[in-house]
Amino acid sequence: MSKYDVVIVGSGPGGYVAAIRCAQLGMKTAIVEKYSTLGGTCLNVGCIPSKALLDSSHHYEDAVKHFETHGIDIAGEVKVNLKKMIARKQAVVDQTTKGIQFLMDKNKIDVYEGHGSFKGANEISIKKGRSKAEVIEGKNIIIATGSKPASLPFITLDKERIITSTEALKLKEIPKHMIIIGGGVIGLELGQVYKRLGAEVTVIEFLDRIIPGMDGGLSKELMKVLKKQKMKFFLSHKVKGVERKNNVVKVTADDKNGKEVEFQGDYCLVSVGRKPYTEGLNAEAAGVKLDEKGRVEVNEHLQTNVDHIYAIGDVVRGAMLAHKAEEEGTMVAELIAGQKPHIDYNLIPGVVYTWPEVAAVGKTEEQLKEEGIDYKSGQFPMRALGRSRASMDIDGFVKILADKTTDEVLGVHMIGARCADLITEAVTAMEFRASAEDIARMSHAHPTYAEAVKEAALAATENRPLHI
Repeated sequence: MSKYDVVIVGSGPGGYVAAIRCAQLGMKTAIVEKYSTLGGTCLNVGCIPSKALLDSSHHYEDAVKHFETHGIDIAGEVKVNLKKMIARKQAVVDQTTKGIQFLMDKNKIDVYEGHGSFKGANEISIKKGRSKAEVIEGKNIIIATGSKPASLPFITLDKERIITSTEALKLKEIPKHMIIIGGGVIGLELGQVYKRLGAEVTVIEFLDRIIPGMDGGLSKELMKVLKKQKMKFFLSHKVKGVERKNNVVKVTADDKNGKEVEFQGDYCLVSVGRKPYTEGLNAEAAGVKLDEKGRVEVNEHLQTNVDHIYAIGDVVRGAMLAHKAEEEGTMVAELIAGQKPHIDYNLIPGVVYTWPEVAAVGKTEEQLKEEGIDYKSGQFPMRALGRSRASMDIDGFVKILADKTTDEVLGVHMIGARCADLITEAVTAMEFRASAEDIARMSHAHPTYAEAVKEAALAATENRPLHI
C-alpha cells in the first residue's frame, strides 16, 4: 500500500491548490479524482466553460449590435455557428485541465483516477470502473469533493430539455425559449449567453429579487439592464411543476398572490443553486460527521471531528466559490505543515460574469442596517467616465460603504465593465483596513473604469466626487 503525508480527494480548485501547496511544503502528496480530467466542476463544467461561452456570445452581440456604431462594416449576415462555439469552449477546457495535469507532474504529485472513498480513518479506496479497488494511506486527508447542481424534489431532470448548467454548456441548438428557474449567478450568466444568441429567455425567481445574496442596489441595477436586453423576469413566483411533452416544456408556478401562472418553452434550465457532493464518500467509515445539509462539519481550522481529516470548498459551509476553495486549500496545507495561516471570509469577493459584470466584497447595506452599524455611502455612475463612454459601456455604478465614525471601508459593490477585475482593488484596500479617504487620495490612471472607485470613495468621504 502506497503511503502519503497527505491524500486529497477531489481535484477542483480547492483540491489541486491544496495538493500543490502541500508539495511545495515538502509533503509527499497524492490526489484522487473520479473523472478522467482534473479541475473539478470549475474547470470542466463551471467557471471556465461558462466564461468561454460568455466571451464568444459577447463577441457575436458586439458584431451584430455595435460594430456599425464603431465604424466597422461587415459584408453579409453575421451568423452563429453554435457547434464551433461549443468546440472552442471545449478546447479552452481541455487546455486548462491539461495545465493542471502539468502542475501535478511538475510538483511530483501522484494522481489516482477513480472514485475515492474512505475505507478507514487513514485509508482511501479508489475504484475505477470494474477494476479492483486500490487502497492508499494518508497521514492526513483533505476532503475536496465539491458540489453538484441542486434541483427541486418534484422536478425530473431528463438532461435533454429539462437541464442543469452542465447540459446548458453543450447544447446542440439555440433554444427558441429558455425558461430559467432561479435568478442567481449561474442562471443569469447562461441566460445571457443564449439571449445574445437569439433565444427568448424567461427567469422565474422565488424571492423578490435576483442575485439575492448581493447588495440590493446591485440586484435592481442588474435587472434593469437585463430587462433592457429583453430578458423577462417573474419574481416572487413559486415553481410547483415542470413537465415535458415531446419538445415542449411547461412550467407552472404560483405568483405572490397565489395565482397559478404557466410558462412554455423548449428548454428549462433548473438553476436553484448547488449542493455538497458527499455521495459515496463513505465518511462514516472514517467517523467523519456530516451536517443536515450533507456538508462536512469542520471547525475554524477546517478540521473535521477526526483530527487528521480536513475538508474544504463547496463541501463545507460558506460561499460556493472557486477562489474561496483555493484559499482554504492553501490554509489547510499550511496548517498541516505547522504554520498559522488565516482567512478573512468577509473579504472573499463575489462576482457575476454577466455584462455588465457585478462584483462585491464586504458588508451589504442590508447587513449594516441589520447589525446596527452607522455607515455612510458614496456612489458614482459608470456613465460619467470618459472610458465608459469611449467603450459604450455606460451602465452601472460603484458604491462604497464606510464606517461613519472611522471612515474604514466596510463594503464595496459595483456593476459595470470589468468589475470582476476592479473588485480586487477593493479587496486589497480592505485587507489593509483602508479608509474611503485613503482610496480617494490614491492616483488612478485616466481614462480607466477604475476611476469610478476613486470617485465613489470621494463621494463617501466628503460627498465631493469630481466628475458629477
